[in-house]
Amino acid sequence: MRWTKRREHLRELLSGDRCFHPASVFDPMSARIAEDLGFEMAMFAGSVASLTVLGAPDHIVLTLSEFADQGLRICRSSEIPLVVDADHGYGNALNVMRTVEELEVAGISALTIEDTALPMTHGASQSAQLLSLEEGVGKMRAALEARVDPNLIIIGRTSAFGISNADDALQRAKAYEAAGVDALFMLGLKTHAQIELLNSEINIPIMLAGFSDLDFLASQGVRICLQGHHPIKASVQAVYDTLKSLRSGTSPAEVENLASSDLMKKVTRDEDYQRWIEEFL
Repeated sequence: MRWTKRREHLRELLSGDRCFHPASVFDPMSARIAEDLGFEMAMFAGSVASLTVLGAPDHIVLTLSEFADQGLRICRSSEIPLVVDADHGYGNALNVMRTVEELEVAGISALTIEDTALPMTHGASQSAQLLSLEEGVGKMRAALEARVDPNLIIIGRTSAFGISNADDALQRAKAYEAAGVDALFMLGLKTHAQIELLNSEINIPIMLAGFSDLDFLASQGVRICLQGHHPIKASVQAVYDTLKSLRSGTSPAEVENLASSDLMKKVTRDEDYQRWIEEFL
């Protein structure tokens, strides 16, 4: 399939002067819903992937192939640019290169690579640890080296603001920018002052999470800001409530909050299939 157009569109958004909340998606239908509702981009997080594919918490037990396969299913179902959380690249810098190769083929428009020490090792504390700056830079350089389509966006990610301190976070941000990443995903920021400090030190687009003032964020170079992953949580609750209701004896005809026939046809692209049936069968 052709992925360039959506990657070019996402680059245009990042080079503009607005900040966007991406839709958190987890499968083809959720991506189509996001597209139909007018979201400019979608996000497929590692934690959401673990929930969707394995029904497991986010302890880095998902494999690259499982993640890439689900990413491909999402990308082929819609035209919305998809940003993904590729965690630590599933290993060292060489594994990062393989991760970029697989996700690029899957149609991903942008991916984040982080410098957190993952997965948790024997005897490690529950608190997250960071890789050395040198290893973090090596991972970013490896990701860029592995990219074939220059429109694929590589985003360096660090949680240094929350794990270590602002000085370390800024040092990492500047080092990853110097390595050539297209944007920075900075986690752990809590205040507007921290955002202003970050913006004063770097010159590439910023990605954050947990803030809502889009106008302020846009003025500080933030182009993507995550709102969390509410859709999959809402889906889990809806399935739980429906099954519980049926198990308790509720008649299927009395079950509430079901998608209408029209909505199901829309998200499954029924009209397209009916047209293909008439034309080809």
